[in-house]
Amino acid sequence: MSVRRLAEASVQPASFAFNKANAAAAKQWIKKYPKGREQSAIIPLLMIAQEQEGWVTKAAIETISDMLGMPRIRGLEVATFYTQYQLNPVGTRAHIQVCGTTPCMLRGSEALMDVCRSKIHHDQFHTNDKGTLSWEEVECLGTCVNAPMVMVFKDTFEDLTPERLAEIIDLYDAGKGASVAPGPQNGRSGSEPASGLTTLKSEKAILKSTRDREAREAAKAAKAAPGAIIATAVPAPAAVAPTPPVAPSNASKPKTDAPETSPALKTPSKTKVAPAAEKAASVSAPLHSAANANTAAPEVEKVSKQRNGPTAKAEPASAFKAPEAKVPAAKPAKPSLEDKNRPAGIDRPAAVDDLKLISGVGPKIEGILHTLGIFTFAQVASWKKAERGWVDGYLSFQGRIDRDNWVAQAKVLAKGGVAEYIRVFGKKPV
Repeated sequence: MSVRRLAEASVQPASFAFNKANAAAAKQWIKKYPKGREQSAIIPLLMIAQEQEGWVTKAAIETISDMLGMPRIRGLEVATFYTQYQLNPVGTRAHIQVCGTTPCMLRGSEALMDVCRSKIHHDQFHTNDKGTLSWEEVECLGTCVNAPMVMVFKDTFEDLTPERLAEIIDLYDAGKGASVAPGPQNGRSGSEPASGLTTLKSEKAILKSTRDREAREAAKAAKAAPGAIIATAVPAPAAVAPTPPVAPSNASKPKTDAPETSPALKTPSKTKVAPAAEKAASVSAPLHSAANANTAAPEVEKVSKQRNGPTAKAEPASAFKAPEAKVPAAKPAKPSLEDKNRPAGIDRPAAVDDLKLISGVGPKIEGILHTLGIFTFAQVASWKKAERGWVDGYLSFQGRIDRDNWVAQAKVLAKGGVAEYIRVFGKKPV
């Protein structure tokens, strides 16, 4: 399960309060729970707060927890557990949730995500330039039969094509989202087949009341017709003795004397024959071998207290060995300090950058970089491929510098420090 954290303190509002309408709705929700169980209203109250603010703020969690008389940590546990709560600011006009579960994926949800990437932002949970739109991929939203689909607030838009989703995004961006009718976008109604109903077109075969009504209408029409035969009184038939219940059939009971279930047979053969012939054709289990039972693995055969019996023979050189049993290869030697690809160092300046702000650099690595003359973000940002390879080999990182993208991090930190890092990467440097 992914880790969910609250938004940075720089974007958190100082306080929270329900507006008049939502305060009344919150009180109604609290009244639905018995005395002493008011804390159960935490889920609907957080949702009301999200609908009011657009996302769930730290102040809202604390205010609602205080309203319900519960520890604030309990409110934080609920808000960070359920993915329905947005813990970071989202688009002010629309936050589009694209279903990526198997039915929608098979029907083209990846193409819908590409539309969101091109029209909103390349990454999830990031707003567009105007701050009006954002998007994310979610799990099943419950309209699999009309896949693919997205959800905006509480409305679902189904049977989508990339072109139709692009139109919907443009309407929400222009403030006209209310004009988009939710539901299927290809003209069909509900969740019937796209070609229309093929079964259950009539209630005649379903409801007994319908059949009885039609029978009464047919009898009335026949009676009113000219030349209709008038029914005469007929004595009631004599009472018929009730039929006794039918005993259950033996057709489904298993045959306990079949060769497959006979406990006398050790191994049923493919050909079904008499039990005696089956027993003759069965293969007996191998006889017990004391020598085989006394054999131990080579790594335990040479212990001080050996087993009885001969020592295990050495295995042939061609025998298969599990990867974890193989002798690890020797580590490559560190590159020379005189190598031409070593990054150029400088004398220690008066102001030294905190290289630990780069993800992947700790105090020990920072100390090694200082011994190499690396003291500033600008130096790291200027490393070319060969220089990164030299440092990677010197630190025995096996490609970690490129995986953690030290150069990109260093460029951002050199440009604007921590504030620029948060703006670009959406989180504090760690």
